[in-house]
Amino acid sequence: MAYFPILSFITFLPVLGMLIILCLPGTQEKLIKGLTAAVTATQVVLAGIILHSYNYSLSGVFQQNSFQFIEKFRWIEISGLSWLGTVKVDYFLGIDGISAPMVLLTALISFIATLSSWNISKSVKGFMALFLLLDTGMMGVFVSLDFFLFYVFWELMLLPMYFLIGVWGGPRKEYAAIKFFIYTLVGSVFMLLVMIGLYFSAKELLPNGTSAFTFNLLSLMDPKNYTATGILSPLNPHNLRFVAYIALFIGFAIKIPMFPFHTWLPDAHVEAPTPISVILAGVLLKMGTYGIIRISYPIFPEITRQLAWYIALFGMINIIYGALCALAQKDFKKMIAYSSVSHMGYVLLGMASLTTVGINGAIFQMFNHGTITAMLFLIVGVVYDRTHTRGLDDFGGLALKMPVYTFFVTIAFFAAIGLPSMSGFISESFVFLGSFSVDSIRIITMFSTLGILLGAGYMLWALQRVFLGKFNEKWNMLTDLTVREYLMFIPLTIVIFLLGIYPSGMLNIMNTSVNSLVDFMNKMPANFSMLGKF
Repeated sequence: MAYFPILSFITFLPVLGMLIILCLPGTQEKLIKGLTAAVTATQVVLAGIILHSYNYSLSGVFQQNSFQFIEKFRWIEISGLSWLGTVKVDYFLGIDGISAPMVLLTALISFIATLSSWNISKSVKGFMALFLLLDTGMMGVFVSLDFFLFYVFWELMLLPMYFLIGVWGGPRKEYAAIKFFIYTLVGSVFMLLVMIGLYFSAKELLPNGTSAFTFNLLSLMDPKNYTATGILSPLNPHNLRFVAYIALFIGFAIKIPMFPFHTWLPDAHVEAPTPISVILAGVLLKMGTYGIIRISYPIFPEITRQLAWYIALFGMINIIYGALCALAQKDFKKMIAYSSVSHMGYVLLGMASLTTVGINGAIFQMFNHGTITAMLFLIVGVVYDRTHTRGLDDFGGLALKMPVYTFFVTIAFFAAIGLPSMSGFISESFVFLGSFSVDSIRIITMFSTLGILLGAGYMLWALQRVFLGKFNEKWNMLTDLTVREYLMFIPLTIVIFLLGIYPSGMLNIMNTSVNSLVDFMNKMPANFSMLGKF
C-alpha cells in the first residue's frame, strides 16, 4: 500500500472513465451510465481502503511526515529567471484527519449522484463525461498540499459545473449557470492574488542547498520559511497580511456560501438537475469551509484569532437568516437550498471557536450536512420526476400513496433538525459545546440556537403540507420507490444512523489533526498581527 499511489488513483480514475466515455458512441447510454457507476463505486472502495489503512496517531500542521499516503514529485520547474531564481511547482498529495472525511464524502456522494443520474436522457454522453471531470476536480481539492495544484483543481470544477447547470438545468438554467460562474470566478481571482503574494513571501530549502519560492502549503504554514521582505511575511512591518486574509476568506466564503455572498446558491439549486444539486450541496459547499481550515487558519493564525468573533457573527447570520428564508419558501427545492445556507452557518460557528471540540464539530457537520442534504435533494428529485412540480402546497397526504418514500423523507427531515441518534445531532452539539466554551462568542452562540427551532419549523411544516392531511386525488398515479431509488436512500440512511450512534468512528480520524491545528494556532506569537496598521 505504501508504494501504490492511491490518492492519484482515486483522483484521476474519473478522468480515465471520462476518456473511455468520449470514445464510446453516444447511443450506448446504458453502457455509459454503467461505466460511470463503476468508476464512482470504485472510488468508494478506494476511500474505504484509505480509511482502513489510516494511522490515527499521526498529527501535525506543517510537518510532511504528519500527512499520510504522500505523493510528491517536481511537476514544473523553470530555472535561471533573473531574480526569481527557480520557479517550481510540486505535484504534492497527502491527507490528514481534516481531509480524510472529505475524501470519503466526495466518493460516497459522487456514487449516489451517479445513481440519481439514471433518468438523464438528454446528451447522456456529455453529461457523464462532465460529471466525471467534476468528480476529479472535487477530489483533487481535498488531497492537494501544493497551493498551485489546489488552485488548478479548484478552477477545474468551474467548467463542468457551468455546463451541467446551463445545459441540463431548468427554465432559468442560463441565468443560474452564469451567476454561479461569475460569483465563483470572482472568489478565484482573490485566491489567485493571495497565492501569488504568498509565493513571493516564503522560500523552501531545496535538496541542493539553495532555496526557492514555494507554493508548498506545508512550507507556507511554517513561519520560519518567510523572508523579511515578503509582502505577506509576518516579519515584514509593512506587510499586507490582513488584506490578503480578507481576500482569501471572501474567495472561500463565496463557495460556502456565507451571507452576503449566498444569493447564487438558491438559483443554482433550483435550476440544476437533481444529481448536480446533490453534488453541489453534498460536496461543493464544503470546499469553502475546508479551504479556510486548510489554508487560511494555519497560514494566517494570528489574524484568524483576532477575527474569530466576526466569523462567529457571520455564522450566526447564516444560521438564522437561512432558516428564516427557508421558512418562507413554497418551492420544495428552494427550501432545502436555504436550509443549506443555515446549516453551513453551524460550520462557521464551530470554526470560530478555535477549540478542538468546536472545530471537530465543524468538520463533522461538514460531513453530516453533505450526507443529509444530499438525501434531501434526492427526496425532492423523486417527487419532481413523477409530478414535475416542486410546490409545497401542490401535494398533501402523499404518505398514503408512497409510505416507504415518506419513511425515508421523515428520516432525512429529522436528521436535518438534529434529532438524537442521528448524525446531525452529534455535530451540532459539538459545535455548540465548543463555541459556548469561548467567552467572546457565547452570546452569539446563544442566539444561534434559534436555528434549531426555526429548522424544526420549516422542516415539520413542509412534512405536514406534503405528506400529511387529505390526499390530493390529482396524484393517484404516483408509485412508491423503485429499486434504484432504494439504492440511493439506504446507504445514506445507514450513514446517518451509524454516525449518530457511533460518532467516534469519524471523530477519531479527525481529533489528532484538529488538536495539532489548534495548538499550532494558539502558539503563534500575537505580535505577528498587523491589524493595527489598517
